Amino acid sequence: MLSTPNYKFWFVTGSQFLYGEEQLKSVEKDAKDIVDKLNASGKLPYPVEFKLVATTAENITKFMKEANYDDEVAGVITWMHTFSPAKNWIRGTQLLQKPLLHLATQYLNKIPYADIDFDYMNLNQSAHGDREYGFINARLRLNNKVVYGWWGDEETQQEIADWQDVAVAYNESFKIKVVAFGDKMRNVAVTDGDKIEAQIQLGWTVDYWAVGDLVEEINKVSDADIDKKYAELQKEYTFTPGDNDAAKFEESVKYQIREYFAIKKFMDDRGATAFTNNFEDLHGMKQLPGLATQLLMAEGYGFGAEGDWKTAALGRLMKIIAHNKRTAFMEDYTLDLRKGHEAILGSHMLEVDPSIASDKPRVEVHPLDIGGKDDPARLVFTGSEGDAIDVTLADFGDDFKMIMYEVDANKPEAETPKLPVAKQLWTPKVGLKEGATAWIQNGGGHHTVFSYAVTAQQIEDFTKMVNLPLVNIK
Repeated sequence: MLSTPNYKFWFVTGSQFLYGEEQLKSVEKDAKDIVDKLNASGKLPYPVEFKLVATTAENITKFMKEANYDDEVAGVITWMHTFSPAKNWIRGTQLLQKPLLHLATQYLNKIPYADIDFDYMNLNQSAHGDREYGFINARLRLNNKVVYGWWGDEETQQEIADWQDVAVAYNESFKIKVVAFGDKMRNVAVTDGDKIEAQIQLGWTVDYWAVGDLVEEINKVSDADIDKKYAELQKEYTFTPGDNDAAKFEESVKYQIREYFAIKKFMDDRGATAFTNNFEDLHGMKQLPGLATQLLMAEGYGFGAEGDWKTAALGRLMKIIAHNKRTAFMEDYTLDLRKGHEAILGSHMLEVDPSIASDKPRVEVHPLDIGGKDDPARLVFTGSEGDAIDVTLADFGDDFKMIMYEVDANKPEAETPKLPVAKQLWTPKVGLKEGATAWIQNGGGHHTVFSYAVTAQQIEDFTKMVNLPLVNIK
């Protein structure tokens, strides 16, 4: 399973010397208490570390520089306990190259009417301290995250947690490397794109490798490793030979395992976390990777079919946000246009991630009828029900555009005994007609990343971090 580094977040509290040393000690005490209780809540996926009470332009700038150069720091959380003159924050904020969350909160969640005095008012000035600070971030056009609410509320803690996942994905985005085995499918427009611009704006590196390089790795995989993995899969999935004789079924499954090990090693040796292939370019391979690709996606690798490197990288990015839960490569395949049944049936020839399965996936072997290769093994299953999002990335030459809608996900209304693939049904919450029309008008492609675990807000937060246009169809 692909892992994510042990990131942390730095917490800084704004104030000034005007109130005296005793008040500054109280500011630090309260801030440390908030940080300790946030960490103890069990809600945050990554720890928060209190760093300082910021009172001057010099210590703010020094703090921001240190955050930039510490690879373990994924982002900065700020809170203005008192009034903190925002001109002090300009240079440091301009230098910050990591995600910034402004926690607009107050130490107490109530007004202590019986005891409130001027000392309390001087100390607890978040109500206008956060506005002074927020102004300068808006003036700097930061597009930073603002979470407003009492820090002890579960809702506020969840917003912080969701942002942390996106901030980590932002940092990891600059490490995403896509191995492209062969080029993209010939004559297709939507899967093309500017790899240099993707690296500049999103941090993604996309490198071509000949299929022959992969075939060399395929031929090196040991039979012992294949046999061991075969036995493991028999325990995890239901093996369904169907009309295949036992020898053909086992041979097909084991060849997919051979491809799995080869692709995994190829990527791991090069620090890659996503890949593409193309059924038009399988020279030297017996099968298009099906089960092999599904096993790799289940471990957190991104994938894009027909050479679609944008979706491969997007899939890896969203898996980081989702902690690899219930997030899958998807394709719009066919439609139900009957009134009251409007829906999209999503699937692919072979490669849908089993993390969205509602039943125990079956390993089956069937003809592919495309690519001219041997019958590949694949996981067959039915998707799940619930709220989800469907996301794609389009390249318009002068800019990338993220396109998304929230969906109601459902299981197909009936079995599909003659369609041995993984499948997922969904309907845009805005309606199929409205949603699909807007998707088409905005240039959304047929390859997407479908997720129950990533929220629309998290996608919006990420696009702001990288200054990427977002079309949220709703």
